[in-house]
Amino acid sequence: MPTELSLHQRRRDPAPNELAGIPWLPVLRREERERIVGDIKVGDALPGDYVCRIGRRVTYWFGVVEGLLKMSAEDEEGHPLTFAGLPPGGWFGEGTVLKREVYRYNVQALRRSVVAGLPADTFHWLVEHSLGFNRFVMGQLNERLGQFIAAREIDRMNNPDLRVARNLASLFNPVLYPGVGEILRITQQELAYLVGLSRQRVNEALAALEARGLIRVEYGGLRILNLQALRSLDPQTLPAVHAHRRDSDSDRASLLPSLPRKRESKASLTHA
Repeated sequence: MPTELSLHQRRRDPAPNELAGIPWLPVLRREERERIVGDIKVGDALPGDYVCRIGRRVTYWFGVVEGLLKMSAEDEEGHPLTFAGLPPGGWFGEGTVLKREVYRYNVQALRRSVVAGLPADTFHWLVEHSLGFNRFVMGQLNERLGQFIAAREIDRMNNPDLRVARNLASLFNPVLYPGVGEILRITQQELAYLVGLSRQRVNEALAALEARGLIRVEYGGLRILNLQALRSLDPQTLPAVHAHRRDSDSDRASLLPSLPRKRESKASLTHA
């Protein structure tokens, strides 16, 4: 039987509109861009595909052109830990590329996605020659540090509504994820994967946040109405549970149909 091509084997040259969605290209000088743009590749990731895996040596610096990825690992007891959701415009793993280390986390596609990769050697050439690129990477590292500190705090939160609010706020970070825009295209099941709650509980939290005027549930996604309030939501003002919410409320708050059960996949753009 024919074997499925890996994500690396499915790589291709980016289309012009895909290049236009890469946020760091505009900071390069013309000669820098002309030198490196031919090295950029994209891959069409299927749900469940691994973009990078724990223990694999870094070969690319990755970014999300379309779709949604999840960065995760497991703790000592085998419990899953989600570090971040990665929506369009997000580039990740710059610290690993800088140190040329093996990955200490998995990054997996939650839906069909287009993932871009810049070879590690090209990344290092830009670090050595481009002031604009260095400033971009420094900004990424600074924002990423704040994101992971916040993620640590979120993991300790017992209030599900607050967990959903903080995770949504992190996905609308304009520095890390400039491609999101005003509406985040995400399903309740995808958000449940990122937050670590059931889809039903995420549904209830979205309804509670919408009732407070912080978000608006729209067909196919979420619109943030007050990002600052979402980031600074007071847990003392939130109820602990919504045990009596009716099924009709869940139907009204639905975004898109749930994802099919994720399949296991060994595909990886990092696998040569």
